[in-house]
Amino acid sequence: MNTMALAARPAHVPPEVVVDFDYREPPGHATDVHLAWKALHGGPDIVWTPRHGGHWIATRAADIDVMQTDHTRFSYRYMTIPKMPEAPQLAPLEYDPPDHTRYRQLLSPAFGPAVMQRLESDLRRLTIELLEEIVPRGRCDFFADFAKRLPVITFLRLVDLPLSDREHLLELTELSVRPKSEADRVAAFTGLEAYTQHWIAERRRNPGPDLFSRMVNAKFDGRPINDHELRGILMNVIFGGLDTVTSALTFSAHCLATQPGVRAELQAVPSLMTNAIEEFLRRFGIPNTARLITHDFEYNGLQFREGEQILLPKTLHGLDDRRYADPLRVDIHRDIRRHAAFGDGPHRCPGSFLARMELRIFMEEWFARVPDFRVTEGEQVRTASGPVNGMLYLPLSWN
Repeated sequence: MNTMALAARPAHVPPEVVVDFDYREPPGHATDVHLAWKALHGGPDIVWTPRHGGHWIATRAADIDVMQTDHTRFSYRYMTIPKMPEAPQLAPLEYDPPDHTRYRQLLSPAFGPAVMQRLESDLRRLTIELLEEIVPRGRCDFFADFAKRLPVITFLRLVDLPLSDREHLLELTELSVRPKSEADRVAAFTGLEAYTQHWIAERRRNPGPDLFSRMVNAKFDGRPINDHELRGILMNVIFGGLDTVTSALTFSAHCLATQPGVRAELQAVPSLMTNAIEEFLRRFGIPNTARLITHDFEYNGLQFREGEQILLPKTLHGLDDRRYADPLRVDIHRDIRRHAAFGDGPHRCPGSFLARMELRIFMEEWFARVPDFRVTEGEQVRTASGPVNGMLYLPLSWN
């Protein structure tokens, strides 16, 4: 557990809602990060922790739904805990409407269904290339050998950056999404800023049809995008695009390796794959994003104060037994009308179509080559918590 100093309980926080919970290192997070989070369902619906300066945590789907969409009370301005006022404002993620709209409109066309359909053949070809390298071995670390590589190579092709830069970008992403200290977060931001400076200048001199060129040459109301806006949007797209899909792929592969009944049914009835993807996204929640309290108000009997932060864990939304029956069970027939994996409202993730496509193509091509696989005997998977939940080691074997 993090040994940093604990914040004193403010007078308006009832003692009965105080829980000593460190979202970066909850007990048990290294072996099953989702069960580590679900322990909060044994207490109040909204808790307050003295960790990281003191902040609230919403533990139930109904409250998370409200807080994801009500930006007048729960602002997107600071999405990580603790706040980093010196860091660039991530665009469009940390902007509320109406300012959010201009940055969203810049990104949305690059992730639209028509563009993604054109990308699908390239993504499938890349998936096959990776699998043809892995399958003959009979075993792999799925996280390192496949899940880390597929999204970053896809992303680098989307923005037309060198594939040789992928390890450096992955290192910076890890510092950002699972920091061990505030120094890690600062290093992630400063490192990415240093990396992008060359490419910003290059794409302004020689713009192309890629997403990076589109971002650095954007105009808002007739003026060029400024440096502050550009740093924020680049950091959001790069950090947001590299790790979340990696985590979704790895948690899904682990589920398929450990639940042969689910795997067999998907292979026998491929039409269930679309529903299975939504179930995986529900069951294995990934982002843990925060909101900023904009003013003093009462919510469900609690007094919130301007400037406080509240964490909205997607894990706890997906594992809420008030919303989903038997939530720990993976049921690919479950009727999922709404989950929180990609956010909600105007901030819904523009890359959701790409993420779903990567999951679908992975399963189609993996099943065609490795229909029967398992976690390697004697090995233990490793998971981790933070702003983004992840599985950092997944040893798989097959005949």
